[in-house]
Amino acid sequence: METYPFQVLYEDNHLLIVNKPAGMLSQGDSTGDATLGDYAKAYLKEKYEKPGEVFLGVPHRLDRPVSGAIILARTSKALERVTAMFREREIQKVYWAVVRNKPQRHHGKLTHWLVKDETRNFVTAYNSPRDGSMRAELSYRVLGELNEHYLLEVSPLTGRPHQIRVQLAAMGCPIRGDVKYGYAKPNPDGNINLHARRIYFLHPVRKTPVICVAGVPNNDFWEQFLTLDDFEVRDKDLEHLY
Repeated sequence: METYPFQVLYEDNHLLIVNKPAGMLSQGDSTGDATLGDYAKAYLKEKYEKPGEVFLGVPHRLDRPVSGAIILARTSKALERVTAMFREREIQKVYWAVVRNKPQRHHGKLTHWLVKDETRNFVTAYNSPRDGSMRAELSYRVLGELNEHYLLEVSPLTGRPHQIRVQLAAMGCPIRGDVKYGYAKPNPDGNINLHARRIYFLHPVRKTPVICVAGVPNNDFWEQFLTLDDFEVRDKDLEHLY
């Protein structure tokens, strides 16, 4: 089971939560490359010796160059309920982002109206509503500085395509390696320093709190930030669940 390119963070009869590596598709696209769903189905089929097709739903996604925690549904009931929970904003996610430019404020909230160009797969942020725009909100705080880079903790309050990437860029702080949204040069591996660090919610069937923390990608640049502070999940992260 060690051959699968993801780390299992949580697993039961209804859910599979894994740490997606950067560079892997969450869902299929025109490239035809293997997806997280493909690997996860193979994992479940092998582990439980399932005959025939394995059901697996993907109720949300992470951009290809982004790593971190992602929820997969093992039953249609779980898929329906988790999808509804995302729609009702009942699932809270926390991301880590590394930027080169220092934010003007140590913490704050960003509100923009986003317009996506589907032909270019590019999102533009505006400070006021536009035709076809979607309101996007997030909060952030600076966790620390290391080697002229800043580690931000970002909590999206809405779930829009490329939201964190374009909103931080609009603040003047593009994510390291994200040349699509204004960073000066790509990372050597072609991915970006955005990581879905924590995810927490009430289990859609059992109604018990679930909190998962995804380890950062295994490379020297990411791991050096682990020395900045104690990033264990704190009790305050659980308060909204009770």
